[in-house]
Amino acid sequence: MARCPPEVVQRRAETEKLLAMETEDVVTAMKTERTQVVIVGAGPAGMLLGHILTRCGIDNVVLERQSKAHVLQRIRAGVLEAHSVEVLRRWGLADRLDAVGAVKDGSQIVWQDRPGHFIDVRKWTGSPMFAYGQTMLTEDLYAARARSGEDVSDEVTQLTFHDLATANPWLTYERGGQSHRLDCDFVAGCDGFQGLARAAIPQAFQRNFGRVYPFAWLGIMVQRPPIPDFTYAYHATGMALAAQRNPMLSRYYIQVPLTEKIEDWPDDRFWETLLLRFPSDLAARIQTGPSIEKSIAPLRSFVSEPMRHGRLFLAGDAAHIVPPTGAKGLNLAISDIHFLSTALIDRYQTGSDTLLESYSATALRRVWAAELLSWRLTNLLHPMPEEDAFAQRLRQAEYDTLLRSEAAQQALALDYAGVPYL
Repeated sequence: MARCPPEVVQRRAETEKLLAMETEDVVTAMKTERTQVVIVGAGPAGMLLGHILTRCGIDNVVLERQSKAHVLQRIRAGVLEAHSVEVLRRWGLADRLDAVGAVKDGSQIVWQDRPGHFIDVRKWTGSPMFAYGQTMLTEDLYAARARSGEDVSDEVTQLTFHDLATANPWLTYERGGQSHRLDCDFVAGCDGFQGLARAAIPQAFQRNFGRVYPFAWLGIMVQRPPIPDFTYAYHATGMALAAQRNPMLSRYYIQVPLTEKIEDWPDDRFWETLLLRFPSDLAARIQTGPSIEKSIAPLRSFVSEPMRHGRLFLAGDAAHIVPPTGAKGLNLAISDIHFLSTALIDRYQTGSDTLLESYSATALRRVWAAELLSWRLTNLLHPMPEEDAFAQRLRQAEYDTLLRSEAAQQALALDYAGVPYL
């Protein structure tokens, strides 16, 4: 039998020793930890879940791709259903909301050459809605987590999911030059529409449904007092919307073609277009000013089913997107977390998987109700590109029915208020 020369044997032994040392260094460099629930995403959904679980003595770790400063600077939706406010109050998160949030009886629709209609939520449900910016809610959630002695692992990179379909899922990621392995019982994917959690589910186990609308919303933020009500304006040239974030911060939107660019919309052109789409008496009350933020966003409806794969549970925008027309995005995130936290608490307190098994079906009933409302309002309030006279007349007939039918008014108000939690 041929034998290797001694120098080859020696080089091989040295190579094997170096490889062993490198492997040992890699193992040593990876920090391994364990928790009960890993939460991916530090937006309102993820932070709310972390807060509730911490309050109930359930260990959790929150991982976030962006920096804390980036998350806190995001300015988003500002209308909360009474159901959402009840959840926040139950978990000790509503002190500032109750102090500075604006109580709203509903929202206003104004229509070119027609009377306006007020969606009177308080009249038909007995409860108001609240104007409270998502940025403020996120600040409240971060402050609550800090008070509990917990932190958020932000600026995480190279996040990878492992063994989600088993009883022992784990994640790996990089943070601050350190490799991490995090073992857990469950993973909550709360990282938004473009996040990694939903993408970790094999395509064979997903059913995705959606619509992309043939227009976008151009929005600006301005440091001026808002008009009293959230107001949708229908005009033959496009929809407009007046919203509010706080007593000195207003948000306005106009419908624009998908091909539009922000640089084509200086402030003067935006204000001229917006004011044209509101009735003159209401337009006169809108305080214009220099924009402090401007963006264009396409509208879409999207739902991914089921909202669970093995030990991974999706919540918020990671599982569904609604057009902002119905103000349901943030409220759906809160209801998802209500259902998911209830199921996880029950699992750790009783050992039962019953609520976890039914989480997706329970959450999706509310998701699809919100998708329907948002789709209906979007089609009602937006003239569609290249639509014919028949479609225009149908839209007008639908609005006229709303004006004359108390039953239609009640139905819209109940849907706008949100489906009660079951």
